[in-house]
Amino acid sequence: MEFSGQYLTYEEYRALGGTLDLSSFNLLEFRSRKEIDSRTQGRLKELNEQIQEVKICDYDLINKINTFIKSENRDRSVSSEHTDGYSVTYNDINKEFTNQEKIEIAKTIDTYLDECKLENGTPYLYRG
Repeated sequence: MEFSGQYLTYEEYRALGGTLDLSSFNLLEFRSRKEIDSRTQGRLKELNEQIQEVKICDYDLINKINTFIKSENRDRSVSSEHTDGYSVTYNDINKEFTNQEKIEIAKTIDTYLDECKLENGTPYLYRG
């Protein structure tokens, strides 16, 4: 599966100190990007290149989301179960965030993108 439109490439992620394998990175970057798109109302999707603040925000969110998913107190949902040889698959990557996690994600995005603007002057986080 090809992942396009990434705000942070795997090479950039690794250069910043990221340790995830490519597959895990792609899934978490996609989830992180969706959080950024939701908060910016999709304004960044059409940009040819992302500024440093977006890349570092994406990096930070990937790490936070990974931590949230791995949290031991998270209620993990079963995505599939097979009785022949018994196998259970958990669908953690699509698990909903807790309210506290949602707040932390929003604060992270706000911290990095609060003063960023499009070329036309529209703030990335403009909600009007």
